[in-house]
Amino acid sequence: MAANDVIEHYRIRKGLTQSRLAELAGVTARQIGRYEEGSQAPTLPVAVKLADALGISLTELAGRASTGPSLGGEWWASWQTWKDGEERIDTHPLHIAQDGDFLILDGERAQGENALELGDYAWVGELRLHRDTGTLLGWYESNDEGVRTAGSYYFALHPQGQHAIGIWAGLDYDGIVVRGWGVLARSQAVAEQQLLAVKDQKENLKTWPTTATSS
Repeated sequence: MAANDVIEHYRIRKGLTQSRLAELAGVTARQIGRYEEGSQAPTLPVAVKLADALGISLTELAGRASTGPSLGGEWWASWQTWKDGEERIDTHPLHIAQDGDFLILDGERAQGENALELGDYAWVGELRLHRDTGTLLGWYESNDEGVRTAGSYYFALHPQGQHAIGIWAGLDYDGIVVRGWGVLARSQAVAEQQLLAVKDQKENLKTWPTTATSS
């Protein structure tokens, strides 16, 4: 897909008018029209704003297809977490923008209006895909003002690329080093079922859990 076609495709997919996209990118609607016609290309600062507004990477905006697994788009994340010593499973939507082997994560709150009181928060992070081992390594931090939490991720990516199981560890509500299981999946059902299958695992995880929606 040519770069100008990419802008129009994702703009329509996101339900944005040319005027609204122009507002988000800091240009005029006429400029957006020129980009989509292919008569003009955006400058780098504008391209960054366009990619952010469209929820895609600069690589995707340029019309370059990734040679590895396609991991961008809408996912679900399920976490084993704690607040005041009480275990809780949090599941929420997660948007992933892929730029080659780098994944930019934007996670929503799982607990709605009372999220912060319950030890839940919106967050951002990054993962890097290591193709030889099929693993994802990265970091996260809270995106909510006043919430001091951050840490690291390790995930094993399933061979089919539709879900990943791993561990998070970091500063959290219940201590300076807190850890738990986490699952990323293309569907909410898989995320929750895989998390429930591993959350009480004390030994090394040697095989992929078989659940109703992943078998």
